[in-house]
Amino acid sequence: MAKDIIFGTDGWRGEIARDYTFATLQRAAQGFASYMKQQGKAEVGVVVGHDKRFHSENFAAAVAEVLAGNGVRVYLTQEATPTPVISYAVVSLRAGGAVNITASHNPPTDNGFKVRDETGGAIDPEGLAQIEAAIPDGADGVQRMPLQEALDAGLVTIFDAAPAYIEHLKDLIDLQPIKDAGLTVMVDAMWGNGAGWFPRLLEGGKTRVVEIHNERNPIFPEMLRPEPIRPNVDAGLKATVDNHADVLLITDGDADRVGLGDENGVFIDQLRAFGLLAYYLLEVRGERGDIVKTLSTTTMLNKLGKIYDVPVHETGVGFKFVAPKFSETNALIGGEESGGYAFRGNVPERDGILGGLYFLDLMVKTGKKPSELVEWLFEKVGAHYYDRIDTLFSGDRAAREETILNADPETIGGLRVTGLETVDGFKFNLEDGGWLLIRFSGTEPKLRVYTETTHEDKLQAILQDGLKVAGLA
Repeated sequence: MAKDIIFGTDGWRGEIARDYTFATLQRAAQGFASYMKQQGKAEVGVVVGHDKRFHSENFAAAVAEVLAGNGVRVYLTQEATPTPVISYAVVSLRAGGAVNITASHNPPTDNGFKVRDETGGAIDPEGLAQIEAAIPDGADGVQRMPLQEALDAGLVTIFDAAPAYIEHLKDLIDLQPIKDAGLTVMVDAMWGNGAGWFPRLLEGGKTRVVEIHNERNPIFPEMLRPEPIRPNVDAGLKATVDNHADVLLITDGDADRVGLGDENGVFIDQLRAFGLLAYYLLEVRGERGDIVKTLSTTTMLNKLGKIYDVPVHETGVGFKFVAPKFSETNALIGGEESGGYAFRGNVPERDGILGGLYFLDLMVKTGKKPSELVEWLFEKVGAHYYDRIDTLFSGDRAAREETILNADPETIGGLRVTGLETVDGFKFNLEDGGWLLIRFSGTEPKLRVYTETTHEDKLQAILQDGLKVAGLA
């Protein structure tokens, strides 16, 4: 039945050979093809790209065959391509949208199906519902044209998305000062699409780029998954110290997220990274504009918004919520707790490559090391501490939600609860301005418990109380 293909926080994902098969993928592609025809965008075409997971290039070809079988023109990337590069290709080609074969940060057993609109950004929930409704129940509802036949007919064009994106970067950042800075930049590509990009962009100067995990290996050795958080980044942090590097940049499996490590091999968490990138744009570059953040990310942004007199908008979790608000407000920066950040002047999509370049530019323009930059941010907004626990979830979700609502705690981690928000999960606001969030993952069968607080000594107590509120401890 069509209901086995459900779009979560960022597209549809499934376990290869169990849920994610050529048959189910072709049905999903048929749903998207029907949607594109309904939107009148079949002739302007669709960009189709993929990551380095098992069979991704063949899954992408299968999607192209279905789109072509429906008369939709296809621009098929010639190789594994970062998500932000695929998204920019939509704009540069004036296409109607994109399909990206990637499961991003999921375990190696999974693959996925991301869809994008004509801006290169995530399709909003209403559009996703229309795509789901158009997915046929079985293979008999799928139209397809063999790839070679589609190539011969001119319905599929194989192309290189990189040159247009690299040219576009020149409008956003001057790379020459970074090239001339003489930095040693460690890059952990997490066996994914970010491999080779920083060496390519920063070659020809005194700065040296050292990469690890830059080959294709779909089982992702030395990490649980290609997600730029600990413990997955530990090998990169060690390599930073071993190579006496000035900074660590980490891109996830499809390179739409960026993680950071300092010169001492200490991880800079995603909330601090978001705060630093916003501070860079506001203070160092002197720009002004709205900030869009999900409810699961840092209140440091709210403080920066007050200091620089810029609006801060909070959305549900996922770029399907961030991208529309980002576009609506022409925001300066938008992002989420996962390490995905979008920037004005670029497409409304997470961009781990541009995020990494902006952080290097921040280092060069301030002359500060990454550890010093964190302290510099804290001097402006105060120290903030963050952590999260992910746990597998089984059983009835509605019953679990009722358990959380009925808990009604007066304090969490010794801090008084000042309010509860239920926009996306259960967010308990705390007296210090921090928060605890309990929510179900939109991409995996997991329950996530997150917190941010100004009290480092209460961090773990807050998380443990969050597990108790969820009935898991």
